[in-house]
Amino acid sequence: MKGMGYGLLLACQFLTRLPVPVACPWTPVTRRWALRSYPLVGLAIGVLLAAFAALLGDVLPTPLLALVLLSLWVALSGGLHLDGVMDVADALGSNAPLARRWEIMKDPQVGSFAILALVFLLAWKGMLVWALLNAGASLGVLVAVPALARFGAVALLCLAPCARREGLAWTWRQDLERRDLLLALVPLAVLFALLPGWPLLLGALLAFLLVYGGGMTRAFTGINGDIVGAAIEGGELWLLLIAWSWWSFVTA
Repeated sequence: MKGMGYGLLLACQFLTRLPVPVACPWTPVTRRWALRSYPLVGLAIGVLLAAFAALLGDVLPTPLLALVLLSLWVALSGGLHLDGVMDVADALGSNAPLARRWEIMKDPQVGSFAILALVFLLAWKGMLVWALLNAGASLGVLVAVPALARFGAVALLCLAPCARREGLAWTWRQDLERRDLLLALVPLAVLFALLPGWPLLLGALLAFLLVYGGGMTRAFTGINGDIVGAAIEGGELWLLLIAWSWWSFVTA
């Protein structure tokens, strides 16, 4: 039980900027439980977003509410995954050989492709949140999207090859087993019970992971921490688009 608790706190430390005033041991057991807790941390983020949306929904106009929610979304994660998006965008945009792409990804300087990717991702994400609020979509969507995207990160770590035998992705991968992927699904059971259309969102996530994982494997021969972080951001954007399409064209 102690390993489970430390694992949850470790996942919070890695995935959010929520204060965790505990020194968590870095062991195979805690790392395994941390990975299993990724979707649970996503649920916590989603619940906070939905709570703010419910509290401010009658106070703020929809565009401003969407901007507040997007700002909170970024603040809760500390922009950690956005950094991965920017690094991957710069590397892919370079059209350089593989070795040079890896150098660009590790370079702390930000290039033009990174800026473009950041601006367009946040613009699309904010507009989709606005569109969902305007369509009267269930606030359960805001709970589901962060949770499913972080489950996607666990799936990517479990199933996709690591490009290099170093870094955080490789370290996490050493402690991950296929059963951990199934255990990571457990916190999502509440979504499956309460959110209409969840099979569509889950299927859309699996399709995204298949295309994204295959593309990253071809481009970089595998995944690393930046690629996993970018998968969380890309997965959230894709799921928001699918949720808006469902709410606008199927349930309308």
